[in-house]
Amino acid sequence: MSAAASGHLRKMHVVPGDVVSYHMPLGSSLLPMNEAIGKVVSIRHLGEIQCIHCGRQTKKSFSQGFCYPCFTRLAQCDSCILAPEKCHFDLGTCREPEWAQEHCMVDHIVYLANSSGVKVGITRETQVPTRWLDQGATQALPIMRVKTRQQSGLVEDIFRAHVKDRTDWRAMLKFDAEPVDLASLRDALFERCEARISEVESRFGVHSLQRLEDAATVTFRYPVQNYPQKVVSLNMDKEPLVEGTLLGIKGQYLIFDNGVINIRKYTSYLVEVGIR
Repeated sequence: MSAAASGHLRKMHVVPGDVVSYHMPLGSSLLPMNEAIGKVVSIRHLGEIQCIHCGRQTKKSFSQGFCYPCFTRLAQCDSCILAPEKCHFDLGTCREPEWAQEHCMVDHIVYLANSSGVKVGITRETQVPTRWLDQGATQALPIMRVKTRQQSGLVEDIFRAHVKDRTDWRAMLKFDAEPVDLASLRDALFERCEARISEVESRFGVHSLQRLEDAATVTFRYPVQNYPQKVVSLNMDKEPLVEGTLLGIKGQYLIFDNGVINIRKYTSYLVEVGIR
């Protein structure tokens, strides 16, 4: 293997364009991964994991890159990040109130996306369109802007009674989803959920929720030569060397001729990457 670079993995940088562009941060290097498609790529785990927050050596990565002490202490690892409608900031029990002010008490977007089919999701406004690209969405439509992460979770909870809130990653890696009229679906959701949306507006104020009825659907195309008929997940915790011909990239997944690997899952792993 001819090593191109080594360092601790981070999730790939994504940039929209005619085709989504990917770069892999690795130590002080930023590897252009689109250029590696069609070539043999190897990723070897060198046996070290370094906490993405404190730098401590850890035998196991928690919540995609944290050591266990940070996982139990940091607000960004709290359960309310996955279930923001359960935010407990107002109760005075937030793990890191200053972090929450910067990341949770800011405008969030509720959106519809089409990756393995239509789903509803939420993200900080500053994470648009990165969040959609990380999920492998081929279409996305912002449908509401709200003032806090908790409010976005409450609205998402209303919509997910009618639209799923998960991406089927295996299906996403087998094909590009059929195009959907997201604007029509948005309008139908607003009409169907009007009463429950009004309850949230009554709780937080009529100006807390802004419906984005004039927003346009955006589309994305990913650098994929061939999709696999069967998705096999490659696991560096079991086999430290992942190697194969790179067929494409979608979401945070590298698609090889012998399987797929979720780069984000191995955040903070020390690896050596070769491209030939």
